[in-house]
Amino acid sequence: MKKTFTVILAVIAFVCVVAMIPGNLSKPLTFHSATDLAKMQKMLHANPISPGEFFLTPQNCKGCHGFDPMGFASVDGAGVDVNLYDDWETSMMGLAGIDPLWRAKVSHEILTNPAHSNQLQTLCTSCHAPMGHYTAFFKGHPYYTIAELVIDSLGLSGVACGSCHSIGPDSLGQLFTGNIPYDTNKVAYGPFDMPVVGPMQLYVGFTPVKGNHVSEGRMCSSCHTLISNTVDLTGAPNGGTFVEQSTFHEWVNSSYPALGVTCQTCHMPVIEDPVILATGNIAMPGRAPFNQHQFVGANSFMVNLIKQNKVSLNVTAPDVNFDSTLAATSRQLKQNSLIINAIIDTIITDTAFVSVTLINQAGHKFPSGYPSRRAVLQLTAISSIGDTIFASGLFDSTYEVQNINPNFEPHHDVITNETQTQIYEMVMADVNGNKTTVLERTASKLKDNRIPPLGFTTFHYVYDTCFIAGDALNDPNFNKNGLNEGTGRDVVHYHIPLKGFTGFFNLTASVYYQTLPPDFVKEMFTFNSSEIDTFRRMFNDADRSPVLVVSDTIQNIHVNTGIKANNSYQKISVWPNPSKDGHVTIYGLMQNIQSVKVYNLKGQSFDPNIKFLKENNIEIILPEISGIYLIKIITNNTNYTERIVRL
Repeated sequence: MKKTFTVILAVIAFVCVVAMIPGNLSKPLTFHSATDLAKMQKMLHANPISPGEFFLTPQNCKGCHGFDPMGFASVDGAGVDVNLYDDWETSMMGLAGIDPLWRAKVSHEILTNPAHSNQLQTLCTSCHAPMGHYTAFFKGHPYYTIAELVIDSLGLSGVACGSCHSIGPDSLGQLFTGNIPYDTNKVAYGPFDMPVVGPMQLYVGFTPVKGNHVSEGRMCSSCHTLISNTVDLTGAPNGGTFVEQSTFHEWVNSSYPALGVTCQTCHMPVIEDPVILATGNIAMPGRAPFNQHQFVGANSFMVNLIKQNKVSLNVTAPDVNFDSTLAATSRQLKQNSLIINAIIDTIITDTAFVSVTLINQAGHKFPSGYPSRRAVLQLTAISSIGDTIFASGLFDSTYEVQNINPNFEPHHDVITNETQTQIYEMVMADVNGNKTTVLERTASKLKDNRIPPLGFTTFHYVYDTCFIAGDALNDPNFNKNGLNEGTGRDVVHYHIPLKGFTGFFNLTASVYYQTLPPDFVKEMFTFNSSEIDTFRRMFNDADRSPVLVVSDTIQNIHVNTGIKANNSYQKISVWPNPSKDGHVTIYGLMQNIQSVKVYNLKGQSFDPNIKFLKENNIEIILPEISGIYLIKIITNNTNYTERIVRL
């Protein structure tokens, strides 16, 4: 964990997180066309800039918004150091410019289509090194390459303070694919009223300004909606486009905007305590609520890989800051991503019928973002003496899933044997319909069964940028309840052959997350360059074991072949959901209840008002505040969790 001191927080509140954009989708720009240059010249005339530079390195901000040795600034109510600089420095935002996977992937794309080298690098640096990229752009250069980045302190800073706090509100949410509407008037937008202007003007020449947009989901839209122009196998453009990432539109197509849940809500955890934002000014009032600048996601793999190679990557951040980021990432992934419930429906005629429900807790698809991400559902049935009765979704020594289809594993509604595994992922295809991981060649999706967020529908106006693809479309349990869409969940049915087994067994359902499965880098690793060779060595030396996200176990299941399962495994259900008045009834055999708890999205618990009804059903009254709640029920036979929306 990080050191507990009193510290310094800043008016500079970074807000580049999970992406989101309202508005209709227009064709993406190709960096940097004459149209681009004309558009930016128009922006420069609209927002005249002073001679010189347009951004500052984060080290210029560290003096006031880093660790405070006096212990006055940047601490929460418990005295824990929450300073902006240290949290940002080891996030994937802070590491974006030196990210060795990113550099290797850019090299892979260039080696595939060498004639597109300048355009590819310029497009990729627009989001991984926006301050360096846009400084070059504002000065009239049509390209900004990695060769320029590696000798540019702004580029090496990745997504730093000015990358986000210089973004203006005009056109925000309507530009994407690295088109960022910067305000070049030397202002720094923040979320607080009446910012203290003098010190920032004096020391860094920027004026802090209140900007409501920094707390809105659209703040992240420019880089977290990424549409590329497709080329064929010869490198010739075919006029098509492909949505490589659409995290922002996934959020737009959900219930979360209406509930007031933005990117910042989850990825910049809120501290309600007043926090002094700048070092050396004890008269400055504390500001609340304060969003921490951890930018937590799920990518612990790359954070840890960079930590292990920080000397060769010239990263100077201390290990304690990396450890803090890794701990926050683990909490985010394991506590705020998924709910899992395993239920024994029945056991009859030598088969155990099992339902596993996965409920997406994120405000976007799970997993989301870069196309390599995937989640694997694993189910095992182990006898009381340790024999394996059934196992689906096991990993081999290379951390690939055993027995999967060599092309790609299809989506499953029903799994009947151990050669089938439910994998949640996006699989891309080239213009010929063949699987590819070359992003510029990608023309279509062969599969996209990543679990949608609550409220996601196929008739939303942004669905064309975040559509479901493959067999999941025809699964009646995927994001559906009958004809109604938007459940934000998937139910997988297992028919487990018992093969004459009798006795007791334990059933465990688990979900594992992988940032970079071995199959995704296989194509890239057939090429050689300094960037690819460097990353290959790091990848092979890294801890590549999948991360356990959630798990549910049912113990001591009794099998007497041919006899129907005991009613103690009867399915639990909750209704209504959403609830208008907060009254929710839980149906099922509940005589063995041990506890019932209600939580909100911040993890705060409530002692629910419970009424026991006939037939062992119970009624729970939720808190009066509208929002999303979790009901957790523990019985003698199972743990059950359900997400409830109170309107």
